[in-house]
Amino acid sequence: MTHVPVLLKEVIKVLDPKPGEFFVDGTLGAGGHARAIIERTKGRGLFLGIDWDEKALEAFRPEVASRGNVILAHGNYAEIPELLKKLQTPKIDGLVLDLGLSSDQLESSGRGFSFMRNEPLDMRYNRNEEERPTAAQVVNSFSEEALTDIIFKYGEEKFARRIAKKIVERRRETRIMTTEELVRVIESAVPGRGKERIHPATRAFQALRIYVNGELQNLESILKSLPDVMEEGGRATVISFHSLEDRLVKNAFRELVLAKKADLINKKPISPGPPEIRGNPRSRSAKLRAIRFK
Repeated sequence: MTHVPVLLKEVIKVLDPKPGEFFVDGTLGAGGHARAIIERTKGRGLFLGIDWDEKALEAFRPEVASRGNVILAHGNYAEIPELLKKLQTPKIDGLVLDLGLSSDQLESSGRGFSFMRNEPLDMRYNRNEEERPTAAQVVNSFSEEALTDIIFKYGEEKFARRIAKKIVERRRETRIMTTEELVRVIESAVPGRGKERIHPATRAFQALRIYVNGELQNLESILKSLPDVMEEGGRATVISFHSLEDRLVKNAFRELVLAKKADLINKKPISPGPPEIRGNPRSRSAKLRAIRFK
């Protein structure tokens, strides 16, 4: 499958990569943004690609094996301050964070990110973090109240209480271990949605993935760290895909501007145009926000 990086032209325009600068892609994924940045820096400067999913790093590593100025690191973007210290790098001239799932994760991860494929309910990006509960452990052991809170808070799902109640009822009969089983439970809890286009399981799956991986906490962490890791004149770009993420980014950027630590590059978020949405329907909810540090 062709991997289509979201808002690629807009990200590159904002970052304006120049030879000799230091760029970080904190969400390497399939490498779309990374390739464009590396190409424009013409082998001069430094590039650091980070991903929580080791498979993403393994797939991209052969492309850059001969490039001495490219470093790939297994980790989470919240760990960028620690990684920079460990690698003894300068501060960052350009940062990109694309908070969406890659095509590989949706299509063939085997971890249950998509409700369109029948896979085990795992949803962890990094399976090495054994202390993190899998989605199956969450749906089969958390209380009805806790499940309601997760689905409502992280999925903004108005039928959260009904879904949680149905999950608890079903697991009394048999454990819910696959995406297909969970989808059936959700569909039995959610009434017909009329003209609403999204699948009834969309928001609940989003909520479980966010909770399992601590995604909002990780985003909050890196946003707070930006003044410490960004170079003067450095550009940071964040692509979000739902309102919870975008709200965090918007508020953090506003605080940086009020503190006179940075200026917004675009006052309003940049969204994909009709041609990109037609070619990559998953991009339709993407929002790009960008900021330049003083």
